[in-house]
Amino acid sequence: MAKQKRDSDGLARFGEPGLLVLLALSDGPKHGYAITADVAERTGIQLGPGTLYGSMAKLEKLGLIAALQSEDRRRPYEITAAGRAALVTQLQRWSRIVETGRTRLAWT
Repeated sequence: MAKQKRDSDGLARFGEPGLLVLLALSDGPKHGYAITADVAERTGIQLGPGTLYGSMAKLEKLGLIAALQSEDRRRPYEITAAGRAALVTQLQRWSRIVETGRTRLAWT
């Protein structure tokens, strides 16, 4: 299987778990469990711990999310301005994909 091509922001074009993390953080800071719960509730996709924390480490390294100070072991993260821009770009792409699919399948 071919590796997905990456955009300039370091994210794969479609289905990247990191995009689900960015989406979960788009309405405010959350810690890992809250991100997993948000993704599952809104998309029906269950991110495993390895996938979640691997994605979060990559997003933090790319400057798309940032860790916040915490008073306990649950470290919250927030989306950065670069993360918001990357999410907007990806959502615009997904919107075009969904619209094409709806048109071709005559799905309303």
